[in-house]
Parts: sequence; structure tokens; C-alpha cells
Amino acid sequence: MTSSPQMKFVARRSDDRGHADHGWLKTFHTFSFAMFQDKDHQQFGALRVLNEDRVAPQNGFGTHSHREFEIFSYIISGQIEHKDSMGNTEILKRGDIQLTSAGTGISHSEKAYGPAQVHLLQIWSFPTHPGLTPKYYNRHFSDTEKMDKWCKVVAPVGSEGVTDQREADGPTPVHSMLTMYATILEPGKGKQREMGVDLKGSKAYIHVIQKSGYNPGKASGGSVKVSSGDGEELVLREGDGAYIQVDRAGTAALEVENVGDRVAEVVLVDMD
Repeated sequence: MTSSPQMKFVARRSDDRGHADHGWLKTFHTFSFAMFQDKDHQQFGALRVLNEDRVAPQNGFGTHSHREFEIFSYIISGQIEHKDSMGNTEILKRGDIQLTSAGTGISHSEKAYGPAQVHLLQIWSFPTHPGLTPKYYNRHFSDTEKMDKWCKVVAPVGSEGVTDQREADGPTPVHSMLTMYATILEPGKGKQREMGVDLKGSKAYIHVIQKSGYNPGKASGGSVKVSSGDGEELVLREGDGAYIQVDRAGTAALEVENVGDRVAEVVLVDMD
């Protein structure tokens, strides 16, 4: 008899992430990035970068170039101005997801807009094919769409409900084999997410956004418990994340529950 898929968690604690305070930029790196290099945290599946950035007002990243990455920004608070070599100029705010498919090469700048600090996740993934034509996408997802439910915010180009247009409803298109969900959980609330698994198994990465404020030490803020049907469980606080691995074919259920005393915002990157 074939046994059920087994789900395993490996914690990625907030104070173990790479960290840099440049004054104008306070940043945490889940994976090796810039001056932070850790051979045990280089990438995970298609996921290559997951940075949690806070950019001071009137500051930001000057014009610089990228190629062969899918680069998306998940705006948590504040506003950021995006400009690129494809002629796109955009002011992004909370709930917006902006994705640049760098392909054969683009240049862009990103700067905090207005009087407030901007807090965002910067996520990079490997495309399924090299040499893509550069493209830009912008989507918006309200707090209501995420409240106590999983909202599909990023999905592969060509998958159900995904429109390959600059601006549209539905998930943000990505040229990578990953799907990203976001949820805002009230205390005591939980949501299950079924992970379909192929013959080689499956993987995902979960991250609890650090909304309680900049903290380079031990994670504080709310608490989220992740658990599986086979008894595996792990408690994460704001800024913490976890690698999730499922070992064989079948369907495995991931349970995410807010066990803290405040609202928690969580993103889940599900990869084949």
C-alpha cells in the first residue's frame, strides 16, 4: 500500500536572515544576496530572492539593470515610484503587486514616494525559459480579498485565470513554475491549503510579514502555527519563514492558523 505524502518544515528564523541597515534602507535577506552569502540558503526551487525591505522617504534604488529574472514587488505599506526602460512609470501602493519579467534585459529605478517609509517584499524567481521579451505587469489585491482566505496573487503565464496584459484582474503573470498566495488572518482564524504533489514531490516557502516594526533581533509580533495532517507543526513569528517539503505523489494539506493576539499577514509560494 502506498503511504500518504509526508510534509516537513524547516524554520528560517528572522534573526538568521541576512540583514543590512544602510540608513535609507533596512533590509532582510532570506537567501544569499549582495554582501550576505550563505551556502545553505542560495535558492529554493524557482525561488531565488525574498527580501523584506524598508525604504526611507525620498530614497530608493537608482537606475540599475537586470536580466533573466522574474522580479516582483509586494507592497505592504507606503508608496513606491517605479520607472523602467520599457517606458513604464507607476506609483505603487498597499495591495499592489508589480512584476517585471526582465528577460533579455531591462533597467529600472524604485524610490519611496511621498512622506512615508515604504515597506515591501522584493521577490525574484528563475524563469522557465531564457531570452524572454521583457514585460511589465501590475495587479491590485485588496485586504478584503485576503482577509481570512487565500488569495492567489501570482500564477504562471497560461494557467487558469491569468491574463497576459499589463493591467488586468486576476493573478499576476509570472514566467516561473510557482504560484503565490497571500492571506490576512485574524486572531484565532486558520486556513488550509491543499498542495498537489507530482511523482517527485513538491515544495513551498511560507513567510510571515514583519508588520510589527523593524527588528533585527529575535522575531516578535504575532504568532502563526503551520501544521500538516501527519502531526508536523511549527510556530512562526513575524519575520520568520519556513521551507516546506512534500516527499511523494498525492495531495497534502497545509494548515496555517493565527495563534497570536494580532492580525497576521502571510505569503505562501507554492512550487512544483
